[in-house]
Amino acid sequence: MSALKIDIHSHFFPRITQAEAARLHPQRAPWLHTDGRHGQIMLGDKPFRPVHDVLWDPLRRIEHLDEQGLDIQVMCATPVMFGYDQPIERALPWAQLMNDRALEMAAVAPDRLKVLAQVPLQDIEAACCEASRAKDCGHVGVQIGNHVGDLDLDDAGLETFLHHCAKEGIPLLVHPWDMMGGERMRKWMLRWLVSMPAETQLGILSLILSGAFERLPESLRICFAHGGGGFAFLLGRVDNAWRHRDIVREDCPNLPSSYVKRFFVDSAVFDPRSLRLLVEVMGADRVMLGSDSPFPLGEQSIGAGVLEHPGLTDADKSLICAGNAREFFGI
Repeated sequence: MSALKIDIHSHFFPRITQAEAARLHPQRAPWLHTDGRHGQIMLGDKPFRPVHDVLWDPLRRIEHLDEQGLDIQVMCATPVMFGYDQPIERALPWAQLMNDRALEMAAVAPDRLKVLAQVPLQDIEAACCEASRAKDCGHVGVQIGNHVGDLDLDDAGLETFLHHCAKEGIPLLVHPWDMMGGERMRKWMLRWLVSMPAETQLGILSLILSGAFERLPESLRICFAHGGGGFAFLLGRVDNAWRHRDIVREDCPNLPSSYVKRFFVDSAVFDPRSLRLLVEVMGADRVMLGSDSPFPLGEQSIGAGVLEHPGLTDADKSLICAGNAREFFGI
């Protein structure tokens, strides 16, 4: 099957110098050290993650798209760039710089590279203004973290931001970050393997069980990364709890599973059985191709898990690989 392929979940990191990063925070802000085609994301003077040039070089990015048979790729910030814990007088210029650099990358091939903005969610008014500015400048949406400190997506301020994006027609990708777990998750990438899916499920359930989806307009376009984390697999447990414990349903008037048509997820689950369950729970019209490229934990053959899946119809594959994304992002 030959199909249009749009990858809605990939990351970039622009060529930010240590001096530029120091404007956000001298010791902890992220910047990029490069050596030829290889690089290192740094946090101050400390190495954070080894990376390669597809992450920052738009020409290499296009080569990568050609190698993967991708027609369009939507890029968003590496979450370590968010800066939610910094003062707004530093965080807003930082977000604007990242957003402008993202557009510079996409300008190399604007028909194939699309970008999501980041916003300073610690200040809702500033976040709303930057989301609107980014849309006007050419971003196709906004990426946000699933929480700001101890505030989940049902927080009144964050709900105000979601209302703004719904009103302005700004699509949202929610990405987990700043993961729970602490010292218990210090080895084997457990924060990425255990905490990250839990953070994503927490983001979804905070909107469902708080009743936020009852207050938010249906025009809100919101997608959760990594297949929604553990949501699809554990939805039966949530429904069961809603039926039998009044404290679960006190703010949620309807069965939690009835809200699956209020949001989207990407396809980055890396296993045909998981993808089959995800499509059964969400519906093929609520899943979009997402790779988490160009990181090692991302899909290495982008789209193969969908296109080679024996249990998906051609119509399902067409929706997941491109049709849903074209409608969601208007591309």
